[in-house]
Amino acid sequence: MDQNEFRKRTKEMVEYICNYLKHIESRRVTPTVEPGYLKKLICNEAPENPEDWDVIMCDVESKIMPGITHWQHPRFHAYFPSGNAFPSIIADMLSDAIACMGFTWAASPACTELEKIVLDWFGKAIGLPDEFLTLSEDSKGGGVMQGSASDCVFVCMLAARTHAIKRLKQRHPLVEEGTLLSKLMAYCSTEAHSCVEKAAMLCFVKLRILEPDEKSSLRGQTLQMAMEEDKTMGLVPFFVSTTLGTTSCCSFDNLSEIGPVCKKFPSVWLHVDAAYAGNSFICPELRRFLKGVEYADSFNTNPNKWLTVAFDCSTMWVKDRNRLTSAFIVDPLYLQHGYSDAAIDHRHWGIPLSRRFRSLKLWFVMRCCGLSGLRNYIRHHIRLAKKFEHMVKHDKRFEICNDVKLGLVCFRLKGDDHLNEKLLSNINASGKLHMVPALVRHKYVIRFCVTAPNATDEDIEYAWEIIKEFASSLLEAKENEEEISDGRRRKRSAFMRSSFVRMVSDSKFYNPSVGRKPHAITGSENNPMQPLRSSSRISWPLAYLIRGTEEEGVPHLDQSGSGNDGSHSSSAKQDNKPK
Repeated sequence: MDQNEFRKRTKEMVEYICNYLKHIESRRVTPTVEPGYLKKLICNEAPENPEDWDVIMCDVESKIMPGITHWQHPRFHAYFPSGNAFPSIIADMLSDAIACMGFTWAASPACTELEKIVLDWFGKAIGLPDEFLTLSEDSKGGGVMQGSASDCVFVCMLAARTHAIKRLKQRHPLVEEGTLLSKLMAYCSTEAHSCVEKAAMLCFVKLRILEPDEKSSLRGQTLQMAMEEDKTMGLVPFFVSTTLGTTSCCSFDNLSEIGPVCKKFPSVWLHVDAAYAGNSFICPELRRFLKGVEYADSFNTNPNKWLTVAFDCSTMWVKDRNRLTSAFIVDPLYLQHGYSDAAIDHRHWGIPLSRRFRSLKLWFVMRCCGLSGLRNYIRHHIRLAKKFEHMVKHDKRFEICNDVKLGLVCFRLKGDDHLNEKLLSNINASGKLHMVPALVRHKYVIRFCVTAPNATDEDIEYAWEIIKEFASSLLEAKENEEEISDGRRRKRSAFMRSSFVRMVSDSKFYNPSVGRKPHAITGSENNPMQPLRSSSRISWPLAYLIRGTEEEGVPHLDQSGSGNDGSHSSSAKQDNKPK
């Protein structure tokens, strides 16, 4: 393809994209295909010779689109929003055309410089303290772009682990690093994103998962009790991951309580994951949810979720960039340059070496929309979510299951979990709406999130009508089933009474199984039949890899760095078995 054809095909693609988005409502929100559908439609091997562009685009519509879940559809209310603003799309196009690899300042100075500036813009806009900004006076902190919130959590946990082991090694130089690693304990809430548990798996560290309060918020006292208990067991708290705007119900951990607790333990790294909610803090009235962020060591949010920027665009800030980068420095000669001492090299801020020019799209969006336009967008979504909440509350068949603060509403039919599973399954199978479930305080709930970039009041009203329609059908069917079951029970009862009369009078009819008293099931003294729910659990899937490291004579480690002669098993908590 030469430049002339590129011009032509680009114009055609712009028309295709505009028509797709304009008429997206005419498509089914979710596909009806089954796993492996595409293998039957596409050749097993790559074409030997070039193919015509028009044929390729025809295959896009006939083979690819039937397997697409349309996240920009006005009937899509699952997960969280996925940005696709036109300025962001255009910026990505420019970034792809420039095709620089911004691993060092010298590799593409503008790539590094703009990322620092835009991250400072955004950090100021959401109300982060100056300590997190790169260009503020005497700041040791700074911002960087990662691929996702999962990357941010993993990178911060790795850095925290590096410094925890370094600190312990200085105090216990004769203890193997594997043993020190087996002592480290991270913490999060049951409401934390699954990426925290995955990060702990990849870091080979234990993760204690704590129960939040009745509002799904992790509290300081819960964390402190767990950390103090682990400390007495010879474990070393080193990382706490908190969440502002959880995935299941958009709850907020109590940073103002958790922060002071972390300060009581040396070198504990406090991370704040605000992947969805963090974007809303550009609205001054919502910054109350940010209270306590001054205690954090790192913070992340995803503009590709709620700031209309296209994926991938996850922003992360740290208070001390040297504490982060020192965990990732690998400095071969071919990556060194004459400005290494004066410039920031983002290759030291995470795992990948090569980096896309991601900051362009955030820069384009912030300039084209302005903070005022982005605030209006977020406030509009929140207003629509409150409208949906209001409608649910006025139907006595339903209940609201979360505190609706932003764009997510969790609701359910009053009844058991099976009833709500059936309701959601029926709605999603119809293709008229798409929602996903979650567990909130151990109950199955349905998540309704305002996600469409151009969502309207009519979209919310339509969704509620569909939900009511399916709920009415389900409840009516349930009543009919109960009537049939009641009839069967009455017939069964009449039969049993008749059988009893005949049993007394006719021994041939006697059935010893009728009316037999069931054996009582009781627990033994060592295994009582009383299920207990622990207030926390420990996830450590890789325990078997370090099974042989804790041998007799390994010192007991405490927060002061002192040792004693008694070693403690890393799995000493008998009621918290590895997952």
